[in-house]
Amino acid sequence: MAAYKPKNVLITGAAGFIASHVANRLIRNYPDYKIVVLDKLDYCSNLKNLRPSRSSPNFKFIKGDIGSADLVNFILLTECIDTIMHFAAQTHVDNSFGNSFEFTKNNIYGTHVLLEACKVTGQIKRFIHVSTDEVYGETDEDALVGNHEASQLLPTNPYSATKAGAEMLVMAYGRSYGLPVITTRGNNVYGPNQFPEKLIPKFILLAMRGKSLPIHGDGSNVRSYLYCEDVAEAFEIILHKGEVGHVYNIGTDKERRVLDVAMDICSLFSLDPNEVIKFVDNRPFNDQRYFLDDQKLKNLGWSERTAWEEGLKKTMEWYVSNPEWWGDVSGALLPHPRMLMMPGIERNSSDVGITASSYVPNNPVEKGMVIPVSKSNSSAQKPRFKFLIYGRTGWIGDLLGKICEKQGIPFEYGKGRLQERSQLLADIQSVKPTHVLNAAGVTGRPNVDWCESHKPETIRTNVVGTLTLADVCRDHGLLMLNFATGCIFEYDEAHPLGSGVGFKEEDKPNFIGSFYSKTKAMVEELLNEYDNVCTLRVRMPISSDLANPRNFITKIARYDKVVNIPNSMTILDELLPISIEMAKRNLGGIWNFTNPGVVSHNEILEMYKDYIDPNFKWVNFTLDEQAKVIVAPRSNNEMDASKLKNEFPELLSIKESLIKYVFEPNKKSFTA
Repeated sequence: MAAYKPKNVLITGAAGFIASHVANRLIRNYPDYKIVVLDKLDYCSNLKNLRPSRSSPNFKFIKGDIGSADLVNFILLTECIDTIMHFAAQTHVDNSFGNSFEFTKNNIYGTHVLLEACKVTGQIKRFIHVSTDEVYGETDEDALVGNHEASQLLPTNPYSATKAGAEMLVMAYGRSYGLPVITTRGNNVYGPNQFPEKLIPKFILLAMRGKSLPIHGDGSNVRSYLYCEDVAEAFEIILHKGEVGHVYNIGTDKERRVLDVAMDICSLFSLDPNEVIKFVDNRPFNDQRYFLDDQKLKNLGWSERTAWEEGLKKTMEWYVSNPEWWGDVSGALLPHPRMLMMPGIERNSSDVGITASSYVPNNPVEKGMVIPVSKSNSSAQKPRFKFLIYGRTGWIGDLLGKICEKQGIPFEYGKGRLQERSQLLADIQSVKPTHVLNAAGVTGRPNVDWCESHKPETIRTNVVGTLTLADVCRDHGLLMLNFATGCIFEYDEAHPLGSGVGFKEEDKPNFIGSFYSKTKAMVEELLNEYDNVCTLRVRMPISSDLANPRNFITKIARYDKVVNIPNSMTILDELLPISIEMAKRNLGGIWNFTNPGVVSHNEILEMYKDYIDPNFKWVNFTLDEQAKVIVAPRSNNEMDASKLKNEFPELLSIKESLIKYVFEPNKKSFTA
């Protein structure tokens, strides 16, 4: 068969990892091909990946989304595109568990838009669709022969399911409309320029920073890895020699356990694997093995050239030389990154400063680059984060707004009542937030005894309202940070007073002494059914504002008598900024939102006497004596904050935090 020779090639997603290597290779090797690059510059794209091609006369960059039918049709016609190499996609499995709808939008709908544009223009001679080995699903552990191109597709996660769905559309357009389609399914790729949400660059950057390498499960999962330049060569061959209507596996028969990869990286950095490697919770479903039969591609003349040891060393050297290539990637280096691609979020780039609106061809700001024309004179870009906060009149809600102001994060307070769904919908449609923070709730004034005589009002806000907000947020793909309470536990035989054994996130509430606590325990259990909710269990909140009557220290300093019992507590000055960071990282699930350790009432009042008022005196009374003057019993417990401490190692213990954030800033000077 005669080799195919394109004229005008459109490469989608070419500011991403694999596509950038393919684009740079084609531009370098075929100066007579015009290469047009379309990329919306999402979180894992970077124009720096295309630097080798920027000065080439056969290179043109267009910033835009494949989901825009008008833009795609316009490009195909005005650029006389005859060949498409379709790489653009969301590809990270962990993210797909957190925001699967975004994968459907990008991977399926975006592919459909491209196919329809090809059908309408009728000028495409090759449409190369880039898929993944994961569409085959899990390969049997004892299989000696890998999946071949005719094997059944059995995807097991949201990411691979959307890629399989896109493949079905490609196949259908090939059969129904005669579109000249070719599909590729590849093993894992590694090398320079890769966004560090993927295993190898993540481990390299963590090793560079002296941090532990988190392995999902036991590390026995097997993967096959190809160096990026070998894969770029494979696409070069498929472009020229691939047969229309066929599928080509791009693979290797060399397999490695994830644990082996981690140990090889430890060896490169002279680290002790026993000290550095950390095993963490596995994915919801983690395929044990992907194994491909790549003979069909080898028949075209391709073969793997780069040995694992050579490729890994090259990759390590590149990241060591370019540690800031991706900027702040702390969210990607987490053991379980989630939803980094929230809709509308765009990675800032020094190369492009204008948001896409309307596309004008051949009006480059700099050579080889097409920039969309802004519809307004404003240079302001859409903010990366925008918070909708409920609980404006509350203590925590007010503090959250002040933190957002200090950090320059756009935010608005919700106007609707939590139990009124229509009002919440109006808030979301008006504000268009990226995250919702719920600090609204009934705690009672002056204390939780109020809830005992106002049970319907307590249920309406704490249960019905919170669940309604969570449901509305889920319908709109929004993460909801819910400020809950840790006053749902009390010391028991498994968690005795003074033992240091705290209640963990997975423990069932055991305190039902107050109606307030009952409602909070009830709603927390129901919220477990919502995967878009992050529950923060706050306990006995304390801040540096000792004039605030809601401050736990202010309360006990004004009591006639106090009990003396150790408890877990929350220093808001330290932990509320952490909650903002948790929203940015899109963390979900339940978190004990307290400082590690416990502190007793007397210990706090001793600090108050040392730092604030040397003449302060107080009187203790027993729990039995306290019970005679309160309506509802109070919760006393120790909560295990190790999960939060692991996520934020800088978190101080309760006593250290009290001194740093509360007593030192309020310290009085005394004369003898």
